Amino acid sequence: MATVNRDTYVAIFLLLFCGVFIDATFDIREPDYGVLMPSTWPRVILAVMTVLSMIYLIQSLKAGPSNPDCSTERSPGFVGFFVYWRNPIICFVMFFFFLWSLPFLGMLIGGVSFVFLLMCMLGGWQPRQLAVHALVAVFAVGGMWSLFTFGLEVMLPEGRIYNPYAS
Repeated sequence: MATVNRDTYVAIFLLLFCGVFIDATFDIREPDYGVLMPSTWPRVILAVMTVLSMIYLIQSLKAGPSNPDCSTERSPGFVGFFVYWRNPIICFVMFFFFLWSLPFLGMLIGGVSFVFLLMCMLGGWQPRQLAVHALVAVFAVGGMWSLFTFGLEVMLPEGRIYNPYAS
């Protein structure tokens, strides 16, 4: 029997996860009046997740079995724990600061700042990377903010610096 890497198991789990939730969308009640079906957005999101999970599965199968000699061992002790879990710890701490700053910065400025700083902390601070991180932060957060604010008319947290809902 051929061995597969961990990513293959994760991809299969994600595909099963998507399948269960896609099946659950057929149990969502449809209203009697002419509006967009409540199951539309969950199905769109799950379709994207399914496609991405399928790509993940294909890539993991192409990669072949994992090499047990290349396992990343963490150093013993308190410092070893923080070195090994450095990136997740940075993500949680940065997300805490993002939530803490929402009343002052708001969703747009706080979200762009959060994404930019997190990408820089995890990806590096070189000038070319700074430009790429800034573009990704502005277009990703700005696009989602615009979609929710203007397209879907969802009131996102406004800040003291910029309030798009003020008349």
